[in-house]
Amino acid sequence: MSAKDNAAVIQLLDLLESRYAMRIIWALSDGHPQTFRLLQDSVGGVTPNTLNTRIKELRAAHLVDHHGGSGYRLTTQGADLARRLAEIQPFAGKWSQQQARSGTGRLGGT
Repeated sequence: MSAKDNAAVIQLLDLLESRYAMRIIWALSDGHPQTFRLLQDSVGGVTPNTLNTRIKELRAAHLVDHHGGSGYRLTTQGADLARRLAEIQPFAGKWSQQQARSGTGRLGGT
């Protein structure tokens, strides 16, 4: 991987590591727009201030957009990211089962 490609991956992961960013993407991944309030309920446990900050960051990254009265939804680029992240689900299920069998349960054995 080139230094430029590596930098792009790091930049994307930095954005996705922000608290609730992934939850917002997951909540919108079904393609249905959500109002701020519905999105807050879908994400769960997020304060309005934090949700607003994350939405602004995801909009600036062109992953989420606002469509008038219908609410927030993923952009084409955001939907592509959500599809790629969905590929993690089968891996996570297998990984979790392996962790349970080995008795570790979580990273670091906690």
